[in-house]
Amino acid sequence: MATLAAISPTVSGYDAFAEHLVETGKLRPADLNRARRLLEESDDTLPLLLVKLGLVAERDVAETLARICDLELVTAEDYPEAPVLPPEVPLRFLKSHRVVGLDEDGEGFVVAAADPLDGFLAEALRLACGRPVRLKVGLASDIDNALRRQYEQDQGVETLAEAVDDEDVEHLRDMASEAPVIRSVNQILQQAVDLRASDIHIEPFEDQLQVRLRVDGILRTIDAPPVQSSAAVISRVKLMANLNIAERRLPQDGRIKVQVQGRELDLRVSTVPTLYGESVVIRLLDKEQVTLDFSALGFAEDTLARFLKILALPHGILLITGPTGSGKSTTLYTALDKLNTPQRKIITVEDPVEYQLTGVNQIQVKPDIGLDFATALRSIVRQDPDVIMIGEMRDLETARIAVQSALTGHLVLSTLHTNDAAGGVTRLLDMGLEDYLIASTVNGILAQRLVRRLCDHCKQPREVLPEVAEETGLNRLLEPGRPPVLYQAVGCSRCNGIGYRGRLAIHEFLIVSDRIRRQVLQHAQANEIERTAIDEGMRTMYQDGLLKALAGRTTLEEVLRVTCE
Repeated sequence: MATLAAISPTVSGYDAFAEHLVETGKLRPADLNRARRLLEESDDTLPLLLVKLGLVAERDVAETLARICDLELVTAEDYPEAPVLPPEVPLRFLKSHRVVGLDEDGEGFVVAAADPLDGFLAEALRLACGRPVRLKVGLASDIDNALRRQYEQDQGVETLAEAVDDEDVEHLRDMASEAPVIRSVNQILQQAVDLRASDIHIEPFEDQLQVRLRVDGILRTIDAPPVQSSAAVISRVKLMANLNIAERRLPQDGRIKVQVQGRELDLRVSTVPTLYGESVVIRLLDKEQVTLDFSALGFAEDTLARFLKILALPHGILLITGPTGSGKSTTLYTALDKLNTPQRKIITVEDPVEYQLTGVNQIQVKPDIGLDFATALRSIVRQDPDVIMIGEMRDLETARIAVQSALTGHLVLSTLHTNDAAGGVTRLLDMGLEDYLIASTVNGILAQRLVRRLCDHCKQPREVLPEVAEETGLNRLLEPGRPPVLYQAVGCSRCNGIGYRGRLAIHEFLIVSDRIRRQVLQHAQANEIERTAIDEGMRTMYQDGLLKALAGRTTLEEVLRVTCE
């Protein structure tokens, strides 16, 4: 087995390591150049920096190091529960260099290191231990967990979520202001922007700090800072959002404005207390990435024509429904942008105001001072608006004011949380709104979901089995005798190997006709209202998704994922 001192600390060792990653396709040359530039300002070595930046998976780095150094790669089960190295080796040194003892025998110590090419590490360990040291390669996260088990067993779990005193607050503030912590948070933000993520989830657990990015609606785990830095990383985010870092028992919300890659981002920060610390979710709002265009959102031409016809009505209620994260707000903003002319006064009541629209009066609700949806709505009706947008109909009082506004000649736009368009009617009835008010004010209900958009550069057509075409209903959407052709995700450099890039919406738009109004007055079930809407020309979300799959804009699997789960 190779000794630690035998591993060459020269630059050529890192060159061989980087060359192997590039040759095997695990690292792009452009990313390698970027990492080398950042290396000049970092305290990390190249392998650890690649992991921290999320450019290479932690296991790929470890396997490559083991191969080029001809060393054994250890697993998480190989780490002992008690310390092996002598007390002369400081814990701070072990943490900063990601090294931990595995065993001791007559020949010396066996250790696991995250970077065996670090020449300083070799000499320092030999001098501190006073005996030969033999090396194996370990994953950085496994080493961090092993150090925590071996040296920090006396720390109770309960202290992680408790409030802190003034001295601890200053300590947290100092840790959050250290350069490595600032770099870690900045790198997380940088990676989120690079991958076009909509949300960042920072989640502390007993033996790890987990960081996940929501990219095109799907959560992806990225490499995270060590678990020991959980409190510092979370405190750094809270300081940036002007939150109280001393309060860790209650949820908090805040906002951050930052510049990343020359773009100004508006970050919405939410924290909640968990067993092992505070879970933080950061919503990234990039104004440059928002396209207020119905076609770009995925509207089919016939659905858009029906929607715009209802949007042009001078009064009444237009609802947009769907679960959280289905793009309702973006559709609302696009509709407002369409209505935003010098001849109209538009006022919105939102929680929160996600994007600022020039020429639109936007109100941010503040429940802590009594400014909720209902209070704001009662005031803005006296502001002589033509169009009112309500971020969400959350209760009966808000719904009643919206109905009264529609009855007095205003166009009201709002959202509801329902699974389909017909469910919007039953949801209003369940809230306690009278049937005759619903029938006389609601003009249309748009339901939508978001599916991932296929990458145009690598998607490939594939055959569809006849039984699949029959079972999914594809045959009923095609001309007789025409075989269905679907497309599949492949993956390329432009989509980061995923096969998808961006998202688009699938819709169903229910126009409240006279026939449906009679059903509302009769308290008909949602499925009955849906059948009537289909008879009158409504295409369901599932059918809209199938048509987009046939057009090569998404996959059948995506349509089934969002409509059948």
